[in-house]
Amino acid sequence: MIQLSASRCVRSLSVESECNKCEVICPTNAIVVGDNPLPAINFSACVGCGACDAVCPNEALLLDNFSPTEFFFSYIEDSDNLISCRKNVPCIAALNIENIISMAVLKKEMVFDMGHCDGCEIAHKCRPQIEKNYEEAIYMLEAMESDAVIRLEDIKYEAPASQELTNNRREFLSNINLKTVAKTKHEFEKEIQKATDELVEHTLQKSDIALLKQKRITDRRKLFFTAIKRVEKPSQYHIVEADEITFTSAKLLDSETCTACQMCYRVCPSGALTSDIKNSKIDFDPFLCIKCHICHDVCEPNAITLSPTYAVKEFFEPSVENLISFNVKRCNECNVIFSTNTTDTLCYRCKAEDEEARELWGITNDM
Repeated sequence: MIQLSASRCVRSLSVESECNKCEVICPTNAIVVGDNPLPAINFSACVGCGACDAVCPNEALLLDNFSPTEFFFSYIEDSDNLISCRKNVPCIAALNIENIISMAVLKKEMVFDMGHCDGCEIAHKCRPQIEKNYEEAIYMLEAMESDAVIRLEDIKYEAPASQELTNNRREFLSNINLKTVAKTKHEFEKEIQKATDELVEHTLQKSDIALLKQKRITDRRKLFFTAIKRVEKPSQYHIVEADEITFTSAKLLDSETCTACQMCYRVCPSGALTSDIKNSKIDFDPFLCIKCHICHDVCEPNAITLSPTYAVKEFFEPSVENLISFNVKRCNECNVIFSTNTTDTLCYRCKAEDEEARELWGITNDM
């Protein structure tokens, strides 16, 4: 059963967020991003494939019975290199691209069992995503000059009868009884949700609101950084096409249109965009960027854009880039300190009030 952590969803950071990756990838339309800020979930329609968890940039969606982080460590320790929906994952689409690359560079060889995709009722969405992740991983491994190999094979693995997992939820519900359901209130409520064929809307609670301001590095990025530190640096640092990489980005900022509104780095969930105590600049750390696009969504003048390329050097030698620096001034009207990249002598609030007053009195800027 999938669960949404509201405070981690980038849509909770701003009503301007356009992120709907979970809705797009869901093979059963169990996730709907409607008029409400947060996604709504039909738990009865959810098949627990985990594809939404994998594409969520900030790890806001989690499966009850599968943790990509726990799988990462168990797979690295396993002598076998096979990954199959009948062996160790709910679906290969449940693996995010960062973990795939991390496991590949450490494991040196990975095999994706695609044999069960034919005839699978969710393959129309999940198989293209698996293939897309495979292509991106191969592209990045080549750019990193890694000798790791990932193969797609029609193995059709079947677990021995003694090891078969009873993970079919319908079979589970048909065999369940009141005594087992009532073990805990939490488990009972989950079964009720899974049996209710309707969209369950999510809202921010007080505990979630307190967490919104916290900058958090995702577990998948921590694992990626740990894996990269354990591999040999390439002979040269290559530049890759930004369109070919989905989990991070480089930024460009137009100093002519930026208004120093501070929104981009205030909503950034990972701390990739930062400033100082005076709000005198905007710095960017490409390695921390999760490509959630929230900074672009909240930038009204569209001053911040994606760079068309990304330097692989950022994986091995992360650096912080200064995108813009501002002048720090004291407002002539209210005496408040503010930052700007113009010659304005009024802070933004006083300037807005001044413009409103001029409009009210019929005074133009030419007068």
